Amino acid sequence: MEQSSSATTNTAKTRDPFNISAALVSNWTDKKIIHSPTFFYYYSLAHFITHIFRREVKWVDKRKPVKIFSYGLSAVVITHALIHSAGNITGALYPILKEEFVLTNQQIGLMAAIPPLVQALFSIPAGHMSDRYGVKKLIALSITMTVIGALIAGFTINPWMYIVAATLLTLNSTIYHPSAHSYTARLVERKDRAKALGFLNAGGTFGIAVGPLSITILMGWLALTWRQLYLFWVGPIVLGFVFLYFVRAESKVEDIHDKDEVSSDVKETKSFLSRDFLLYISSRGVRMFGGSMVGTFISVYLTEVRGWSIPEIGVLFGISSLLGLVASPIGGFLASKLGEKRFAVYSFALGYACFFAAFLTTNVIPFMVLYLAYRFLGILGMPAMASITARLSPPSQMGMGFALSFMPSSITGIIAPIIAAWIADTYGLFPIFIVATVVMYLSLIIFRLGVRIK
Repeated sequence: MEQSSSATTNTAKTRDPFNISAALVSNWTDKKIIHSPTFFYYYSLAHFITHIFRREVKWVDKRKPVKIFSYGLSAVVITHALIHSAGNITGALYPILKEEFVLTNQQIGLMAAIPPLVQALFSIPAGHMSDRYGVKKLIALSITMTVIGALIAGFTINPWMYIVAATLLTLNSTIYHPSAHSYTARLVERKDRAKALGFLNAGGTFGIAVGPLSITILMGWLALTWRQLYLFWVGPIVLGFVFLYFVRAESKVEDIHDKDEVSSDVKETKSFLSRDFLLYISSRGVRMFGGSMVGTFISVYLTEVRGWSIPEIGVLFGISSLLGLVASPIGGFLASKLGEKRFAVYSFALGYACFFAAFLTTNVIPFMVLYLAYRFLGILGMPAMASITARLSPPSQMGMGFALSFMPSSITGIIAPIIAAWIADTYGLFPIFIVATVVMYLSLIIFRLGVRIK
């Protein structure tokens, strides 16, 4: 009986994917394969990565919330920057890709639409995985996807190969964001959510900034090719595993912890089918539709209509995102003081006005100033929107709530680039940005009049 039980246990361990390294060592020791230096190197690397997935999850009592400045928050901020570093290069490279692969505007629109389509398909599963498996495993998965995507981009020989790389470099954020945002929201007290999420967004905007800036430095100054640029980022991204390794605790709301606070949250939102959550997601979808139209063709517009060079575009995109290092923490602080919804409305409304005014200018400097003001004000409102997402989500499904809040960008990202391409071929590039401005203001009206924040 004991022998049978022992055999069953050994079989279970062998079938456990996280115990496969032990099984391999047991089977290969007699064959002396383990004495090979090459085997020892790869075994050590595999053991390190699987150890990240196996580390024990510890619960943090909500009655004793973690302070805003903690190693857990610092680690997700750093990894947030790393997963965006290579992924945000794509938008600035469209003019080069269009010339090298001899692509039309419609083909550029299709190339930009495929990654969001895959994002949309994986948004809900990513939210479910976030609530079930926790932050460490999903962040490790997103880092792995980023590394693979950068490697494929670095060895691209045709447009389809690049689309696969761009899809992985886009899907990584779909896996990352729900777990990292819900982790951050649960890590601190409710009154500090906007502040903590502001720091998290600052990490993301920094990663979005250094990608385009690396185009200017590595391609403009050091004469690297765009393929070599992707390969350059593989090393820094792998460092994300090191920062993730030391994250020891994961905050999660349990019914047995602070029942009064949880029940208060549940009174606000018991289901994702609530009127306020649905209108909130709808307003985000409309806003992101306009943003997707802009993101696909602004680099093409700047090169073909205004005569900008690729390094100049890299500087604009890099600085506009680098502003997030200042704007996002300030936005989180102001939102917690002035009210999340009111602050978001004022910030976005003023930002859209600056965006439209930028396209009415004729010189480089006025355009850059107004466009950077638009980006600054948009990032300023991001922590407020993230905090509203947490407030409108059921406490036990906060990861799913963040996944659903990011899903509209995936859905609109499928349609908007194609529509923008049709506008470009029919009426020219400039009308794209007029339509985008109208769409973004429409989203603000839906959010202001339809969403109630208690």
